[in-house]
Amino acid sequence: MSTAHADDLELARRVLAGDHTAFGQLFEDYFPRLFRFILRRADRNVEVAQDVVQSALLKGLRNLASYRGEASLFTWLCQIARHEFADQRTRQQTADRILVALENDPSVRAALESLQWAELAEPQQALEREQRDDLVHAALDYLPSRYAHLLEMKYVEELPVEHIAQRLGTTATAVQSLLSRARAAFREAHAALTEGLDGLAARGRGR
Repeated sequence: MSTAHADDLELARRVLAGDHTAFGQLFEDYFPRLFRFILRRADRNVEVAQDVVQSALLKGLRNLASYRGEASLFTWLCQIARHEFADQRTRQQTADRILVALENDPSVRAALESLQWAELAEPQQALEREQRDDLVHAALDYLPSRYAHLLEMKYVEELPVEHIAQRLGTTATAVQSLLSRARAAFREAHAALTEGLDGLAARGRGR
């Protein structure tokens, strides 16, 4: 075993013993190196690289007792990060296939587009529109703030994906991926609220 690997084993031993200084040293030393390692494989997508490395380091810590020093700690962590990146890419591809229909889902699109307020001549129509708007905003309030903000940029400000990417300092591909997750989360929240209101209305009619 090389001296470098012996040092790595000692660092691992200290982390497992609950040494907070060693824990901080591990993250400080290895997060930047793993981030650069994954960033090249993630097409320079910073958000993806950060998520992968965070997950990989957490898995590495959970399995640190299995590190035996046959390779450097960095090589060992790279293997974990590589597997985590492959798993995350597979999960994202599966999610994209499932969520692709959301782009044209009539219920989702109709609900989100109701955010674009319009002048309505009929009072009854105006009342119904107001009720729909209240439900949409209630659903948005349930979402993480970044999802709600993204949906508002897309459906209220009607910004193209490229402009949203520029505003957020990310790529159009990352925005498309985030929009898919935001729409899915919105649909779940909207459906849950709708079901809840329908249930209250039914109980009211039963009295």
